[in-house]
Amino acid sequence: MLFKNQMLADTPANPFQRAKFTGSASEYFGIWIVNVLLTIVTLGIYSAWAKVRRNRYFYGNTVLLGRAFEYHATGKQIFIGRLIVFAAIIIVNVITTINPLFSLVTTLAIFVALPWLIMRGMRFNARVTSYRNVRFDFVGGAGGAFVAVILASLLAAISLGLLAPFASRWLNRYVFNNLRYGDRTFHTDPRIGSLYRALVIPALMVVVGGIILAVIGLGAAGAVMPLLDGAQTDEREATAAIVGLLYLALFGVFIVYGLAALVYRAAVHNIVWSSMTIDGRHQLRSDLGRGRYAWIALSNLLVTICTLGLMRPWAAVRQARYIVEHTAILVDGEIDQVVTAVEARGAAIGAEYMSMEGFDFGF
Repeated sequence: MLFKNQMLADTPANPFQRAKFTGSASEYFGIWIVNVLLTIVTLGIYSAWAKVRRNRYFYGNTVLLGRAFEYHATGKQIFIGRLIVFAAIIIVNVITTINPLFSLVTTLAIFVALPWLIMRGMRFNARVTSYRNVRFDFVGGAGGAFVAVILASLLAAISLGLLAPFASRWLNRYVFNNLRYGDRTFHTDPRIGSLYRALVIPALMVVVGGIILAVIGLGAAGAVMPLLDGAQTDEREATAAIVGLLYLALFGVFIVYGLAALVYRAAVHNIVWSSMTIDGRHQLRSDLGRGRYAWIALSNLLVTICTLGLMRPWAAVRQARYIVEHTAILVDGEIDQVVTAVEARGAAIGAEYMSMEGFDFGF
């Protein structure tokens, strides 16, 4: 089901409960600026602890049914995971420097290891997240990650986006159908027809944008042709003109595909979340406005660039608030009874995760 811009109100006719985001840009700015300064001073080492502080702030200000989420990872876990990845990269580069033929072996090794790293990253992030003292878990395997993340992405790219709905379906089913809240399962099964309908507007945006870019490109080429005819007298001007045209074309393609991707992402988010259930009973909903979501993402980028990054906290809080507050849940039964049952079973399961979290490899 594809939601447009309707709002989910908390009424007897529509008993969905909206999530809330209670953070503010001014409050997050203090955390962000300290993270940036300490990361610079420590030559990037503090970035692991900066990630923890950032996630704890955003998780702790995401409130659902009166309670916030919690993030339990430590900077040490993230730092060790990054050290392992960094050491692996150094080893790969040393091996390929000794003998370039070894690059085939290292490339194959990375290709085989990547799905496992992705799966481990998802499991780590799930297990260090809790809600009402109950931990999440992720039970997907490396084979599923290969199909849902790597193979699906390749098919979407090779087909120029025509198979993107299948890639979206595989990815989201892998992520959410393997997600657990305590011992309760998540389930989503977005219909391929709905995902293809979500692709119509982005596809039209790409076609229209391509036509506009072609017209602009032809006009620019016509204006540059006289300069190219005299290239023998001034080679630098001709080179500058060609480079300028290439940059203009790349920038135009980036804008067109970027906007289309944002519109498609918002539509897929609505479809996936609105087809999701927890424990087969409790329903989730999302009603992101596709145009509004794209505008927030684009304006956030422009404001961040124009202020040399100083408005990044405002942009991050703005986007988080919009996504969180357009998400809602319908609990089947009395909320207190449901929560008590989950907490009684889930707290015991969550305690087992404390010694099983491992390290975050950054994937």
